[in-house]
Amino acid sequence: MCKWLLLLLLLAVPPVFASTALQQMERFLTDMRSLQASFEQSVLDPQQRQAARSQGVFYMQRPGQFRWDYSEPNKQQIIADGRQIWLIDPELEQASVQTQSTALRGTPAMFLIGGDPVEQHFEVIDIGDSQGFAWVELIPRDQESQFVRVLLAFQGNLLQRMEMTDTFDQITRFQFYDIEQNPTFNPGFFVYTRPEYFDLYQH
Repeated sequence: MCKWLLLLLLLAVPPVFASTALQQMERFLTDMRSLQASFEQSVLDPQQRQAARSQGVFYMQRPGQFRWDYSEPNKQQIIADGRQIWLIDPELEQASVQTQSTALRGTPAMFLIGGDPVEQHFEVIDIGDSQGFAWVELIPRDQESQFVRVLLAFQGNLLQRMEMTDTFDQITRFQFYDIEQNPTFNPGFFVYTRPEYFDLYQH
């Protein structure tokens, strides 16, 4: 009788499951106020051949700000200050700027730096575990988005990889490491002031 009682008690305890990809994504977005991570970026052509590779450090602060500092192969910056996005090329002494809302349409940055629910801008699909990561697929709802598919890979409730396929079947992959969640940035860290001798291109 005691053995049967013990068995029934064990069966009554709900099983413990690993967090799903959707749960990890929600926890990541809920817990994150800012982020810093080193990254490696690869661009693949439609034949899956690597066309370019670069690396640097990514910074982000909610709401609405991020910064990509590229160190290899060339030093460049992309800075979003909450209103505009700047692309800066120090070697060419030039900068281009466009409105943030236009530039980020249909991109993962829309929900990474914003507060809108992911489902508002994307169809969200949990595609399960692979290569030691939990994967989520995002399909942009905006028909004019430059991307047709975004894959996010989570591990330990942190975004570890991101893969974006554009309308020309070109794939851009990011791998993040040395991830620091909720760092503090100095005021003005996401503000860009263009030197007067830099050429300016507006979109």
